[in-house]
Amino acid sequence: MFCRNFAVLFLLISAAVARAEPAREIVPVKSRQISQFKVGSDKTVFGVLEFIGGIEMTSVNPLFGALSAIRFLPDGQSFVAVMDTGHWVEGAVIRDDAGGLEGLSDLTVTPMTDANGEAQLEKWRVDSEGLALREGQAIVSFEQSPRIEIYPYPGFAKARPQGQMALPFPVEELRSNGGIETIAIAPKNGPLRGAAVVVSERSVDKADNLFAGILEGPMKGAFTVVRADPYSVTDGAFLPDGDLLLLERRFNFASGLGMRIRRIAAGDIRPGAVVDGDVMLEADMGYQIDNMEALDVISRPDGEIRVILVSDDNHSILERNLMLEFRLIK
Repeated sequence: MFCRNFAVLFLLISAAVARAEPAREIVPVKSRQISQFKVGSDKTVFGVLEFIGGIEMTSVNPLFGALSAIRFLPDGQSFVAVMDTGHWVEGAVIRDDAGGLEGLSDLTVTPMTDANGEAQLEKWRVDSEGLALREGQAIVSFEQSPRIEIYPYPGFAKARPQGQMALPFPVEELRSNGGIETIAIAPKNGPLRGAAVVVSERSVDKADNLFAGILEGPMKGAFTVVRADPYSVTDGAFLPDGDLLLLERRFNFASGLGMRIRRIAAGDIRPGAVVDGDVMLEADMGYQIDNMEALDVISRPDGEIRVILVSDDNHSILERNLMLEFRLIK
């Protein structure tokens, strides 16, 4: 009896340890450099953005892919990303002698854990689409089971969520596959005072505008973003001046894939507003794009602003994992 009880206790302790330490996996990545953004053209300047370079990424590990959001750390090299399969990704970019993207270091991939400390497996629960980082917090938006969860930062990869953030609009209005795609942190010195901001992918109000919201701070409340059919918002990030960049994607069988970046003025983002902005960049299948899902802004020590775009291959052989880099020239 003692031996049997001891064995049961050992299994329970082992299971608890396993839940507390999610299995991390090293994923090697091979990269091919992309020197032209417009296929067959040496043109580098596209409106207010200058193409710096890019990479196409592949891996023998089937886990790699489905990248839905990325955030670079202050060094401009290291990053944290999430997959829409419910995984954390940690890695860094490798640059060539000219400073262009050349590849990625081996990535560390870890399954996210739920409130019970267990790996989340069901697709409808783990559809992590947005990521924001700030001191003490890694904030993740989930689409099909709509919620905003807060993990500790650093230490997110080994931790369960510490809480949730409430949305300032009815959750039941969010579409199951068109909910919260974007979560971004506004600059502390701007009108939003470092607040988290969300924008939905395709969920709209009665006026056909996208649900959006300021989740905290003195400007807390709902606003909407003008929807530009057939585009859907897939990610966003703030510039240092407080303007919000929104990455948008379109797809239909007649015209194929397309993407664009829209710039929303900082002063327009406030409760009750309906916001729109200028299109900074627009591209179709004549450019090196794919299913563009992630966008981040890097502020370099010299004041230069870089914009990084990443695609999601949906673990499909018909799609590619791309990382593209631009310099903001205005």
